[in-house]
Amino acid sequence: MSITARYGDPTSTLGVANDILTLQLARRSVRRFGPRDVTDDELTALVAAAQSAPTSSNLQPWSVVAVRDPDRKKRLSALAGGQAFVAEAPLFLVWIADLGRARRLAARAGTDVHAADYLETTVIGFVDTALAAQNAVIAAESLGLGSVFVGGIRNQPEQVAAELGLPPHAVAAFGLAVGEPDPAEQADVKPRLPQAAVLHHETYDAEAADRHIAAYDERLSAYNSRFGLPGGWTERVLTRLRGPESMAGRHLLRDTLERLGLPSR
Repeated sequence: MSITARYGDPTSTLGVANDILTLQLARRSVRRFGPRDVTDDELTALVAAAQSAPTSSNLQPWSVVAVRDPDRKKRLSALAGGQAFVAEAPLFLVWIADLGRARRLAARAGTDVHAADYLETTVIGFVDTALAAQNAVIAAESLGLGSVFVGGIRNQPEQVAAELGLPPHAVAAFGLAVGEPDPAEQADVKPRLPQAAVLHHETYDAEAADRHIAAYDERLSAYNSRFGLPGGWTERVLTRLRGPESMAGRHLLRDTLERLGLPSR
């Protein structure tokens, strides 16, 4: 089991084990793919797994667009910051926070859904979309497929909506590149923060949790150096969150959501 790899700590142990835990602990992002396609049967299984995730009040406020067309993948790759693996993956799934379905239900029923205008409902849409997509990721792993999430799909949400023909009140939350992993890819299971940095008992103890960050910085720096990447975790977090200039256009997301029909007030 990859508990030691998951934390980058040879002393890490786990007192329980099963096939699902083994699969989850070994998951890594895959950005290079082999030549084989993802079959229609596999796609059906991924979506069935996604639909088996929890959903708030059974609203099911998400949809997914399966993109295989090479030209469309290239355009989406450009919109997502020029990430080549978007175009190279045999299957690119775009996960949609979709409040349009509920709006259409209301229109057919001749009623209103004013609660759909509020931030809480937008949050539900994104949360449920993420829960569904993560189920699909684990299902893909079980089928021998790899994947990587693509937040860059939010860089230009209006252009993505136009490319995919999204209806009003729907927005692409993120993409997921899926395919058979290329065994030659230089990548591994990336260590995460120690559990003591994220797990609190009864009440939140920030001082105790943060004492473990320095050790994690060392572990992640060692991991990064194996693949020619500089720095540790703290540096990357502070760089990523420095200001609007580090957000690739996503600092405008609130206004964009309103134009797409998700006012989130």
